[in-house]
This record gives sequence, structure tokens and C-alpha cells, in this order.
Amino acid sequence: MRAALKIPGLAWRQLRRDLAAGEIRILLAALMLAVMAVTAVGFLTDRAERALSLEANRLLGGDAVLRADEPLAPKWRALAEAPGLKHTETRAFPSMVRVGEALKLGDVRALGEGYPLRGSFRVQVDAGAAETVASAVPRPGTVWMSRTGAQALSANIGDEVHVGNSALRLAAFVVQEPDAALDYFATGPKVFLNLADLPATGLEQEGSRITYRLVIAGDASAVERFLAQAKPALDRGQRLETAADARPEIRSALDRAGRFLGLAALVSVVLAAVAVAMAARRHSARHLQGSAVMRCLGASQGTLVGIHIGELLMLGLIGSAGGVLFALGLQAVIGQWLAGALGVAIPAAGWRPALEGFGVGLTVLLAFGVPPVLALRRVPALRVLRRDLDIAEPSAWIAGAVGLAGLGLLLWWKAGSPTLGTAMLVGIVGTLAVLSALAFALIAVVKRLRSRMTGPWRYGLANVSRRTGASVAQISSLGLGLMVLLLLTFVRTDLLSRWQQSLPADAPNRFLINVQPEQVEGVTRQLASAGIKTPTLYPMIRGRLVQVNGRAISGKDFEGVDDDGQAQRRAEREFNLSFSAKLRPDNEVTAGRFWPADYRGAPQLSVEEGYAKTLGWKIGDRITFDIAGQSYQATLTSFRKVDWESFQPNFFVIGSPGSLDDYPASYIGAVHVDDAQAGFTGDLVNAFPNLTVIDIDAVLDQVRSTVRQVTMVVESVFYFSLAAGLLVLFASVSASQDERLLEGAVMRVLGGSRRQLLLAQASEFAVIGLLAGLTAATAATVLAGVIAKQVFNLPWAADWPLVLTGTLIGTSAAIIAGMLATRRVLSAPPSVTLREL
Repeated sequence: MRAALKIPGLAWRQLRRDLAAGEIRILLAALMLAVMAVTAVGFLTDRAERALSLEANRLLGGDAVLRADEPLAPKWRALAEAPGLKHTETRAFPSMVRVGEALKLGDVRALGEGYPLRGSFRVQVDAGAAETVASAVPRPGTVWMSRTGAQALSANIGDEVHVGNSALRLAAFVVQEPDAALDYFATGPKVFLNLADLPATGLEQEGSRITYRLVIAGDASAVERFLAQAKPALDRGQRLETAADARPEIRSALDRAGRFLGLAALVSVVLAAVAVAMAARRHSARHLQGSAVMRCLGASQGTLVGIHIGELLMLGLIGSAGGVLFALGLQAVIGQWLAGALGVAIPAAGWRPALEGFGVGLTVLLAFGVPPVLALRRVPALRVLRRDLDIAEPSAWIAGAVGLAGLGLLLWWKAGSPTLGTAMLVGIVGTLAVLSALAFALIAVVKRLRSRMTGPWRYGLANVSRRTGASVAQISSLGLGLMVLLLLTFVRTDLLSRWQQSLPADAPNRFLINVQPEQVEGVTRQLASAGIKTPTLYPMIRGRLVQVNGRAISGKDFEGVDDDGQAQRRAEREFNLSFSAKLRPDNEVTAGRFWPADYRGAPQLSVEEGYAKTLGWKIGDRITFDIAGQSYQATLTSFRKVDWESFQPNFFVIGSPGSLDDYPASYIGAVHVDDAQAGFTGDLVNAFPNLTVIDIDAVLDQVRSTVRQVTMVVESVFYFSLAAGLLVLFASVSASQDERLLEGAVMRVLGGSRRQLLLAQASEFAVIGLLAGLTAATAATVLAGVIAKQVFNLPWAADWPLVLTGTLIGTSAAIIAGMLATRRVLSAPPSVTLREL
């Protein structure tokens, strides 16, 4: 018992001695760098995700919205008045809007004071005026109108706009509205008025088709409490909306950013493991002699293990604390820069990344530091006289296996995605296996080649083959570190380039709705005469779901199927059906078979996979729709994945060619209109009064803004992860240099010149770096392709020039890091180096 009580004191004394003598500084530096990398990436990821989430809430006009088709009960306002929250209300409904003699069905929005709570309206007070940010909702007695709505009604600033019983003055054109990206298929001119003017219009009556919206915003914790209390209290016809209900294009950008940040965190964990494992190996090797002396003096195996593991625990706490403190300061500086670059307020750092940093640091240190330390308890006393004795310790292998399992769990935890975690684990195991096999093959080849070489090159290659275990460990650790860094580089490069390609400058910004079959040729001709690229016009048929496999279906059948009631809403509303002979380029079949172009058999359906999953449809189901009083039944034969980022008209349900020819259809298309061609809207609507043109410039601006912000966040985290990774990589290379320093010092004693030593070391590191770099670049390319397709849903093509570049970078990094790590042997006197080692 008394001996056990002394162990912590002995561990502390050994830690102080090792720190003073420099014995453990590399392990401490590697641990601090690893924890700093993991924690700082965690801090930046946490802050960036929360900032992007707040920024995405501009698309709602608040942090959350309660939508209802009946007036809201007082309980909801009472709930929205909780501490930390602010709220406002809006109304939305269709109504006829008249300007002069022009009359159209419009989309009227009545806005309460303070709306929007997030984001803003951008308006023009005259047709040629500059855009400004509105400081408040329209004043009583005035209205705002969407730009395309004003063009359709030939309305000018100052005109009277008749809504119900009221005549209100048009005060501004709306260029961008906060919630435009939630649903841009509001087909009529949008009219915005003050909520106080709504009673005078006489349009809010019993049975009116009004959507009531309660908008709330506030502290994240207060909003979460509101959502938690509101969800179970929802009544029929009510639902909660968050930023997750935004357009798929925006959700996709935010989701991909989150996945990339998760990948950066994974890279930090892997680099931490590599650095600490290599540094722990050096630490153990340096204590072999001291442990043998202690065995001679009567120390038990338990005492040795207790002292060394106690030292590791203390070192872990000190290193983790230092890494977390450094990360706090670093993320504060980067966060301040990021806030200025993004132009948004970034929330303060939370406490969770700090705890994660401590957890990762201690777990990695114990998982990869304990196995070599356990081997110290089997050091024989004869080691004092014979340093060539090998140490066999079965428990070290068990501890090593436990350490690898711990790393796997860390990766799975940090991934946040089963696919990403599995891909990383398989990639790491596969890369290590290939690197180890290649390392042994290299050593065999070098043994044959070195006899044919002379001078420093022969000595450098001999070092590789003479230290088999060290060389294999060096190649494996260096290759794994390079692989994860190159993986991050490849994915980041492809991710950003795909984002830029997904939303080109000439993306469609006008949708043409309700084109009748006999008008298709005339609309196409008028677009061509206006200098606008002729679009493909797609047929659209409105239908309502009535049966599945012969069983009658209604919204009640889907009550409670999902938390947000999406399945019920989809079953109750009308479907937009279409038909097509060919599969479009922005669609991909994921299950079943799409019909051939010349198909004319029994009616078949192809359904978007997410839509079918929500409604519980399966391949082979018979789906029946009611279309204008006629029954249409078809068999579901395929599921599709749709690229919603194409900004082209797409449909959840498509019928086989010829199956919908006898049903009433209109046509829909998308075109790109330059600013100089904006006047074509009025000309087109005048020529075809039934046609509706929807302006989605506001949506595109919001998507581009979100992608720009996401790109900047990804860039900042990428460069920081890269810098931190290079530091950790340098620490891992430095951790295995004792034998080289010792051999170099002996060579200098025997008369070796600085040039000979330099060439010998350069040749050794060049061979190791070339092998590690080539394998790492190839593995990173393959793994990046898997992640791009399976995690980010992006197309991928191997970039072999990038692989060559990665190989050269890996080789150069190995040479530079190795030469820097062993530079002392060229400058320090041999006697000093020999005394230290």
C-alpha cells in the first residue's frame, strides 16, 4: 500500500525530470499540437455551423415559424412571449389585385410590425433607383409589390393598388424578401401591406383562405424550448417551419458544409493519433535503459507500469490543457476575421469542443502511449549490459488493438455520418495495409540495390533496410498523415469547384407557368425574338392521389407518420404530374428501371426517391390519381434522384410517354433573362394574358450568398486544418529521429563530412517520402471519390495530375520535415549529441 501511494509522486518527479532534460518534450509538443488542432477545428466548426444556421434563418424571417390555416389561439402568443424571444405575425392569402384596368390574382402578404426578425427586405423606391434595405414594413396606407408583379400589372410607383375594399398607394418594388427561398412558386404578383390595413380590405372573413404565421426569434436555447413545447401541442392544420424547410439548393449547401467540417475534424483526430503514436514510441525507447536500471534496484513490474502510466496521465492533462488554451486564442482570432469577411455575427465559442479536445487528447495518448509503456515492465535487468535484447509483451499487442478500436470509435463519433465514418475507417486500414506491404517490399529491393551504389546514397539506402521496424513505422505513419491531408485537399478542391459549377451566372432566373398547348409555339417564337435562349417546355398535369394498390387514400391515413406531418400534407395536396420519353440529365435512376424512349405499353410511373419514401411507396405499387374527374392508374417502376440544384423544372412523379396524352395539361419552362431584357415580362404577359412569369432572382441571390458564405467557412477551416496538420506531421517525423541522430554523430566522429551526412539523410527521406507520398496520393484520390459520391452527392472523376502533385508534395514534405528534424547532427558537436542520446 505504501509503495502504491508513492507511485504518483514518483511519476510526477519523472515527468519533471523528463521535461527538464527534454526527454518528453516532443511527445508533449505532439500532444499539444494534436489537441490544439482537434479543438480549434471543433471551435471553428461549432461557431461556423451556428453562424450559418442563424444566417439561414434569414430565409424564414425568423428562427422558427408556426404556420396555421386558422387564427392562432392566445396560447401560442403566450408561448412566444417567453424570456429570450421576440415575435411578430403575418398573414398570406390569394386575392384579386387591380392597378388601373389591369387585374390579376395576386399573393397578398400582410406584415406585422417588426417583420422580419431575421434578414431584411431589399426594395427600390423607383424603377431606376438603387436598391436599399427597408427599415420597417410598409407604412399604413401603402403597399409594396414584387418587381415582376408590378411589370405584369404595368404598375408604377405612386399608383393606386386595389386590394379588396382598399385602395393603397404603391410605395416600393420588392427586389428581395426574407422568405423567398422557401417556396418561389407563388404564381401571382406579390403585394405586401401593413397588417393594420388588413381589416379595411374586408378580406379576412370566415372561410377565407388565409395562412396565419407566427414568427419567432431569439436566443438559441429559448428557440429550442419554444420548439420543444410547440411540437406536441400542434393542432390540425398547424406546422412548424425552420431553416430545414428552405429550398433544396440551400439545404444542400449547408449540409455539404457541415459534412466538410466534420471531415476536417476527422483529419485532426487521425493526425493526432499519428503524432502521438510516433512520439510515444520514442518516449518508450528512451526509457528502456532507465527501466532496466530500476529492475536491477528491485522495482516491480507494477511499479514500473504505474510510474510510466501515471506520467502519461499527467502529461495528457498538461498537454490537453495547453492545447485547449492555444485553440481558444487561435479560434478567437480566426473567428473575428471570419465574422468580418462573412459580414455576419458569429456566436461565441461553446464549451463542448474544449471537452472534446480533452477527451481526444487523453484517449489518443492512452490508446497509443500505453502499449509501448506496457512493454517497459518486461525489460530484463540484463538490458543494462546488452541493448540488443528484444522485449516481448503480449499485453502491449492487446492494448494496441484496444487503441485502434478507440481510434475507430473516435472517428465514428466525430464523423456525424455513418457513411463518412465507415469510409474513413476503411480508407485508413487499407492505406496502412498497403503502406506496410510496400514498405517491406521497398526494404527487400533496397537490400539488393545498395551493394551497387556508392557514397552517401548507399549509406542512406542502407539505413532504410537496416532498421526494418523503424522504416515500416516511419513510412506507414508518414503515408497515413499525408493521405488524410491530401484527402482534405482533394475533397475541398472538388467541393468548391462543384459549387461554382452548380450555379453558373446564366442559371435560369424566370419560370414560365401555365403555358397552354396551343401557345407553346408562340411563346417559343416570342422568346427567340427577344434574344432569350429557347427553353424546353415540360408538360404539367394536376392530379390528386386517391388510391394505392386499390385502397382508398386520404390525408388521415398518414397522421402521425412523421414528426412534421410532411407525409400527410403530400397526400392531401394536388400533385404536379408530367410525362417524358427520356430520362433527363439532372435525374438518376436509383431503383427499378426507367422505360425505353419508344415505350408505348401500360402506364408506368417514375417517382423521386425521397417523395416515395415519405409516402411509403414501393416498386410495383399501383398508384391511382384523380385528374379533372378522370381516373389515371399506373404502376410504379422506378425511383429517381433529382438534382434540384439545376434550377430547372423537375417533377416528383413522371408518367411513361403516351399515358397522359388524354388529360388536360399546361406547360412550364425556365429561362435566363439579363437585366437589359427585364422588360420582356410585360410584353410576354400582354401577348399571353393567362401566362405567369415567376422571378426567382431573389432566390438565386440568396443561394449564391449562402454558397459564398459556406465557401469562405470551408476555406478558412481547410487552411487552418492544413497548417495544423503539417505541424503535427512534423512532430511525428521528429519523434523517430533518435537513431538517425546517433548514427550521424558516430559518422561525424569517424570523419564524415557535412555534405556526406546531408546526402545520406536526403536519400533516405526521399525514398521514404516518395513511397509514402505516392501511396497516400493514390489512396486519397480513391477515398475522395467515395466520399464525394456517397457523402456529398457530387460527381467525381479522378484527377491524376493532382495525384502527381500530391506525390511530389508528399516527397518534398518528408525531405523537408526530416532534414529539419535532424539538422542538429549537422551543427551540434558530436560529443553533445552522443551524451544526449
